[in-house]
Amino acid sequence: MGTSQRIRLEPAGQPLTSSVLRSRDAAMITLRPSAERGHADHGWLDARHTFSFADYFDREHMGFRDLRVLNEDRIAPGRGFGQHPHQDMEILTWILSGALQHSDDMGNGSVIRPGDIQRMSAGTGVVHSEANPSSDEPTHLLQIWLQPEASGLEPGYEEAHFDPEQLAGGLCLIASHEGREGSVHLNQDLDLYAAKLGTDERVRHELQPGRHAWLQVTSGSAVLADLVLGAGDAAAISEEAVVEIRTVEGTEFLLFDLR
Repeated sequence: MGTSQRIRLEPAGQPLTSSVLRSRDAAMITLRPSAERGHADHGWLDARHTFSFADYFDREHMGFRDLRVLNEDRIAPGRGFGQHPHQDMEILTWILSGALQHSDDMGNGSVIRPGDIQRMSAGTGVVHSEANPSSDEPTHLLQIWLQPEASGLEPGYEEAHFDPEQLAGGLCLIASHEGREGSVHLNQDLDLYAAKLGTDERVRHELQPGRHAWLQVTSGSAVLADLVLGAGDAAAISEEAVVEIRTVEGTEFLLFDLR
């Protein structure tokens, strides 16, 4: 794990564009452009797969460290996933817009909205369903699967809510191994941060030796080193002591700190 801080940038002297991703000489930052992700359009579900998932298979993109699945889903009003099982996986859901109704065989049932993080530990086995409860508004979300620290764990469920003010304060911890600072508890050595920043802002996150990071931009655009990332773009970061991100315009993103 590392330490984070929020810094205010002076207005940039040169305008930046997110339309072109620029290369970086050092190989420790690897881009995952949005346009190169797997894509599945089922009519009611439009899904972008960062890593191999379902019918999308790419041997070069099977996951990153303990991060196994990162899907960006758009679910049509009134549609969703019927009951289906999971086992031995930590599953996080982060709502970008709209709402998602959850029900499982552990007796949990709720509707989550932007600012809510949902954690389901599948462990020895969970059956659940997910649906868009709205009759007219689509749901836009990220679903994240993490390899757990051990197999055969007891299934569990947890939610936490973060106000816009918390997300605007820099890097806000929303999931962690110890459940620190009001974050949901993970059965894995991983910290997940969310941020919702304005124009010309910067955050700095220090990585401890041997740690890695994954940056996922969900809206707006941001600069990492000399790379410009737009909505849907991501970057894998290894062998770097510091991750420094600055915004070009209003930007939302997730930052994973992984072993």
